[in-house]
This record gives sequence, structure tokens and C-alpha cells, in this order.
Amino acid sequence: MRVAVVGSSGSGKSTFARRLGEALSLPAIELDAINWQAGWRDLATRDPEEFGRRVEAAIAGRGWVTDGNYSLVLPRILARATDVVWLDYGRSVIMRRVLRRSFVRSLTRKEVWPGTGNVETWRTWLDKEHPVRWAWDNFDRRRARFEEAFADERLSHVAVRRLRHPRAAEPLIQRLSRENTAEVRAEMGLD
Repeated sequence: MRVAVVGSSGSGKSTFARRLGEALSLPAIELDAINWQAGWRDLATRDPEEFGRRVEAAIAGRGWVTDGNYSLVLPRILARATDVVWLDYGRSVIMRRVLRRSFVRSLTRKEVWPGTGNVETWRTWLDKEHPVRWAWDNFDRRRARFEEAFADERLSHVAVRRLRHPRAAEPLIQRLSRENTAEVRAEMGLD
């Protein structure tokens, strides 16, 4: 199973992808961790070819779970994906989550991606690139982009699972785990 987890900033993509990866015994690939280098340098902007190479290497395996929305690499991921989980929660859910996450990160000054030295600080909260502002400013555009993309016939090979509320997350993880187990058993000739 190869699953792409997408959604607005703050929707819980990384947490969902980690939990799903554990349930499926597959690696969880956080695109932000590939992209963001020390000093908040992002490969997608500064070295898109290197970013693409790193993502290609990460998704070269037989099964995986990715999380992220980078338009530079999402077509490559979706071309190989068997499933998409779209965390399409309401703006109020997203904003509560992203505010809480940024508040805790700014308060604790814990590294966002280990080894990068990148921490959220209070002084960046008003920047247009800050996660809170980014989530607010891009919410409608991102939803429209995903609706259009997932209606495209070129993605007919992908099972799109659109979650509208966080309560649907755990049942979907359990269902995908059962489906994956059945697929693995069938491939091994055990059924």
C-alpha cells in the first residue's frame, strides 16, 4: 500500500501519517522533514531538483505513507500512490489545531525537525509564511485545488478517502490496516 496524506496546514497530516504507517508497518515519510533544512532553508524553493531527488528516493520503496502537499512533488507521489487520505476538516478545526501547535512550539522552542535547529518563535507569528497565517490564507485555495485534482480521470487508479471530521481518522486507520493485511496475505498466497 502506498498512501499520500494531504490536507491543510495544521490538519494533522504528520500525526495521521505516523499512526497509519505504524498500523500498516510502513515507513512514514514527512515531506516537510525532507524539505526544511537548517536555518529554515527550504529545498523546494532553493534547490527543487534536490528536493525532487530526495522525495523520489524516499518513495522508491514498495510501500509507504507520505504527508505533505508540495506541488513540486505531489504529482510524482500520486502517480505511485494506491490511496489518498485527504484530511478535509473545517477551517475552525484547522485553526484550533495550528494555533495550539504553534503556541506549544513557540513556548517550548523544541526543534520542529530534529537536527535542523529550526524552532518556531513568537516574533514570526505575523509573517505571511508562518503556519497560522499560511493555514488561514490558503484554506479555500487548497480545498478547491484538491477537489479539482481528485476529480481528474488521471487519478482514477487512486482510492481517495476524504475525511471531513477528525473522528473519522481512527476508523479509517483500522480499515486500511485490515485492507493492507488482506492484500499482503493474498500476495503471499495465504488466502
